[in-house]
Amino acid sequence: MTAWVRGLVQGVGFRWHTRARALEIGGLHGFAANLADGRVQVVAEGTRERCVRLLEWLREGDTPGRVDGVTEIWDTPRGGYPGFAVR
Repeated sequence: MTAWVRGLVQGVGFRWHTRARALEIGGLHGFAANLADGRVQVVAEGTRERCVRLLEWLREGDTPGRVDGVTEIWDTPRGGYPGFAVR
């Protein structure tokens, strides 16, 4: 799953909290990265159930900053992520 998070999500610890949530859920690999346009991109690979839990947190959880919207796409996992990183 790849999600793009819009709002006040840079400079507020959003990526680090996303990583912490992914590790708390467990079984997720991927990353959270700032984009030049102010969004944060989140790539998560794991079971659909675990990815959905992270997506729900991105949309409705107690995230730092302010989330105005989240757009996601689902695709076949590609692998290659050793854990869940902040980029």
